[in-house]
Amino acid sequence: MLLMEAKSRRFGDLTYQEIARCAQQGWLAIIPTGCTEQQGPHLPVDFDTWFAETLMVAAAEKAALDFAVQAVVLPAMPFGPTPEHRNFGSGFIDVPVDLHNALIEATLTSLAAQGFKRMVIWRGCGGHALSDVVERFNQRFQGKAQVFLPSHPFHAIWCRLADPEIPVGHADSFTTSVSLYLRPASVRKELITNPHSTEVDWSDPNLDFTHYTSTGVIGDPTHASAELGKQLWEAVVAEAAQTLQEAASLGNDVE
Repeated sequence: MLLMEAKSRRFGDLTYQEIARCAQQGWLAIIPTGCTEQQGPHLPVDFDTWFAETLMVAAAEKAALDFAVQAVVLPAMPFGPTPEHRNFGSGFIDVPVDLHNALIEATLTSLAAQGFKRMVIWRGCGGHALSDVVERFNQRFQGKAQVFLPSHPFHAIWCRLADPEIPVGHADSFTTSVSLYLRPASVRKELITNPHSTEVDWSDPNLDFTHYTSTGVIGDPTHASAELGKQLWEAVVAEAAQTLQEAASLGNDVE
């Protein structure tokens, strides 16, 4: 079977022999990291996990078509550090940073042991600081495997396609628009309101969302629409596919 004709880009859908051939043929392995946390009153708590995996599967498919870059996507990790949401009282699974980092590192090590030479971590939550994990892994596996940690293009895409004056941050019009386009049944439309949240100090090591918003929303979700969600989604998929192409072309010093 030619793997580029595989019916799925999802690691979990493949057999172990198919996965071995992916590694042998130099496919990228993509690790989406999600989290489970409140997303305001109108979105489900799995948004970050769902979005990370869904986006990476779509980006992998587009990268194969546009750039002949082959990639397989692991199941998104559903839990991560999310202490800033704890004080809303429910809807969170807060994993200690050390445990989360160890799980990421173990996953990367497992993939390297299977022969994957290039890996991409796609964070479902921008607050997950994994640069130390990536640096440590790349030093340990220098010349044998390399992992890439790209930044998110979401804010730049929002500013390009929507109104940059509309405040964004969390469960905002970007998130809500994508949800309205891709899975509208998940959105509690009657609960979409502007909470008039205050500006967040994202660098605060003790960040607590309840200091900035009573609803859990940061920004203004009332400008969301399915039509805008379609534009945002297509732009994000294209940008993410380009990122995969760049990752595939870098790190040529691995064996």
